[in-house]
Amino acid sequence: MSIQIMSEKKTVSSDKTGISDIVRFVREKITECAVKGKETERACLAAEEAATMIIDHAVSDHTEVHISKLFGSVSIDIYSKGERFDPGENVGKDLLSDTESSATAQSMISSILLRSMSEHFRYRYILGTNLIRVNIVRSKRAFLIRTLGAMALAIIAGLILSRFVPASFNDLLDTYILTPVKTMYLNGLKMVVAPVVFFSIVSCIVRFTDISELGRLGGRIMSLYLITTIIAVFVGIGAFWLFRPGGQISADMANDAAKSITSQTMNVSIKDMIVDIVPSDFVEPFVESNMLQLIFLAVLCGIAAGAIGRYSQMVKSFFEALNDLFLKMTTIIISFMPIAVFCSICSMMLKMGIGTIASVFGIFATFLFGLVCQMAVYCIMMTALSGMSPLPFLKKYPQTMMQVFSMASSNASIPLNLEACENMGIAKKLYSLSIPLGATVNMDGGCIYMAVFALALAKIYGVQVSGASLTAMIISIVVLSIGAPGIPGSGLICLSVLLTQLGVPTEAIGLIMGIDSLVGMFRCMSNCTGDVAVSLAVAKRENLLDTDRYMS
Repeated sequence: MSIQIMSEKKTVSSDKTGISDIVRFVREKITECAVKGKETERACLAAEEAATMIIDHAVSDHTEVHISKLFGSVSIDIYSKGERFDPGENVGKDLLSDTESSATAQSMISSILLRSMSEHFRYRYILGTNLIRVNIVRSKRAFLIRTLGAMALAIIAGLILSRFVPASFNDLLDTYILTPVKTMYLNGLKMVVAPVVFFSIVSCIVRFTDISELGRLGGRIMSLYLITTIIAVFVGIGAFWLFRPGGQISADMANDAAKSITSQTMNVSIKDMIVDIVPSDFVEPFVESNMLQLIFLAVLCGIAAGAIGRYSQMVKSFFEALNDLFLKMTTIIISFMPIAVFCSICSMMLKMGIGTIASVFGIFATFLFGLVCQMAVYCIMMTALSGMSPLPFLKKYPQTMMQVFSMASSNASIPLNLEACENMGIAKKLYSLSIPLGATVNMDGGCIYMAVFALALAKIYGVQVSGASLTAMIISIVVLSIGAPGIPGSGLICLSVLLTQLGVPTEAIGLIMGIDSLVGMFRCMSNCTGDVAVSLAVAKRENLLDTDRYMS
């Protein structure tokens, strides 16, 4: 069994002997970490070149090398006191003349090698010390572990602050640090959501040479999304009638925050929703992040880009480049997620406390049961429609599932779901369409949430839901799920509209606001899981799935 956590350090002389000692040390420890053969050779080569550069500029008679492994990630740090230098200073120079020294040649080779590994090494100069870090193995679980760790620390910090620190200090902390950081992060995600959806769909559509094929794929994707949405509504209703939660909660918890949520409105007219798909100008859908309008514009631009003759290839390359650009921007923003998650959870704990969360645990547990049932629906769907085993999906997707869980935003999770589809062997021209589309119209977790919480709150307030009201509620949930933005907080707005239709006082929202952040994470996780499950089913039926890659 390989070592999961390791930290080994060695001190060597700052000369050629030290370089050899570093390489031997690296090879020995990397082998203990069960790193594969090619990666071992790459690690030794990178360590040799990094050590050469560090030792060439060392002013100390010793150099240190530190190898660490934590949860699958393996890195090498080599450092020594010395003069600052630029690892890439010789890259791009002309071929060496005969008068240039072999030392300069070696430095140039080292620079070229390390620059070719730019994503795997970092140079730092700290307090007179040169340091080069080489990342040999980057664990796919590292980001997930950091995010879950941030959540755990936030809960602990929130409990400690709530119990031992004055409320006035907690209010200042939340007002000036926690909430601003969370808001900045969400604003960053909102900033790139519209371009990501637009350019992802456009770059997908321009790959189709046959418009009829696009129509067939789009029709199948939308049909399955609609089917899973309707099933999710009935799963939510069934989960509520099975457990009937909500009878033990006091209904006098209305607050100003609830009023601010319920004062917002959302259109539930099918006719108006369809008419609103076509925007009155090109810019407004980007400004307002109107996903349905963005999808319409993207489809229109994608079809037009393939029909303009000699400029088509240039326009296609332009859209694909912008797609890559905004996906990279999203990845950069997402890298700060653990910080945002810590601030968000800690803020929730300070505002509501563990008591409020526990008070609605029955409704929350029923909601989770509904999500588990919906997961079973996805597995049955994949087996029934495509004859494929869901086991590889259940094995590969949970890692991404936990990442999107911590994001609480279907739109912001688009890059992660795109990567998950790629890793499962789904053709890019399919998932580039299905995932952005699903992030907009496929909200299965949101449907279960609205059904369970609306019926539970109606029960708390003594509102009888008749057959006609139940039918109207089902239709409203389907429409709301399609029109709801895939961002944190949208669930409360949708639920407030639904409660108004059922005749439940809007202040009922105050009962569940304390856990909305947590519930939102589970909603997002279910929504994104449904997007990938539908993508897999359609890919299999359309022969757009690399079966060997999926089963591996």
